[in-house]
Amino acid sequence: MAPIDDLPPLRDVVREFELAPRKALGQNFLFDLNLTSRIARAAGALELVLEIGPGPGGLTRALLAAGARKVIAIERDPRCIAALAQIEARYPGRLTVIEADAVGFDPTPYLEGAKAKIVANLPYNVGTQLLLDWVTSADWPPFWESATLMFQREVAERIVADESDRANYGRLGVICGWRTRSDILFDVPPSAFTPPPKVTSSVVHLTPRAAPEPCELRLLEQVTQAAFGQRRKMLRQSLKPIASDPTTMLESIDLAPTARAEELSVSDFVKLANALGRLRAAQV
Repeated sequence: MAPIDDLPPLRDVVREFELAPRKALGQNFLFDLNLTSRIARAAGALELVLEIGPGPGGLTRALLAAGARKVIAIERDPRCIAALAQIEARYPGRLTVIEADAVGFDPTPYLEGAKAKIVANLPYNVGTQLLLDWVTSADWPPFWESATLMFQREVAERIVADESDRANYGRLGVICGWRTRSDILFDVPPSAFTPPPKVTSSVVHLTPRAAPEPCELRLLEQVTQAAFGQRRKMLRQSLKPIASDPTTMLESIDLAPTARAEELSVSDFVKLANALGRLRAAQV
């Protein structure tokens, strides 16, 4: 593939700035321009982009070359800042690099009221936590209009799973399914990364639901934790720690007390959480 810009090859950048990937930071760098450009294209038309963990800037360069008007990149590793400064100089006014830990970081002050597309090769050690932070935000619809993210394949399968995929369906699938629509776009082999991980990765695309079924997040988290925490048990047993009379509660919303967690749809879990809320309110 022809170079996407006139900056040095990424391998040269890594050598120049001594950016050996650090396992403690969950770093696996992508040097393949075909792949980074494919991820950028998968995000659709690019305007304002939030990137997490740009590292030496391979995906950053692909996003800018694909026409992103503005990329806001959050990088925790101070070693990468100088390398990213080269990209800032090459694309003046279009890249803002913020040295910060993305976990707990609020990007909204940098978005100037606009919606962002999140595009990232997420560090494996914090990827799921970041996704849950974005999906469980108190403000909904959220600050992001879509998220195109790299995960380990097994995590990606759990994100998109529903009751038709009982092997992978769990709390993550329910929470993500409640508030988003998600799909696995394509897989990425270990050989595409430096260092190569021991697992295949997948790119997942998520879009927020404008109006998720009404439900209190706290209650949804409680019922999914109880149900999937003892997934081999029937719901009339697994829900006992959080409900005084699970059988009556389940029958009130036409769910079989003998069902198990992986048999319930996302909508069923929403009904269950709302039923638990009504039960507790009646007991006050």
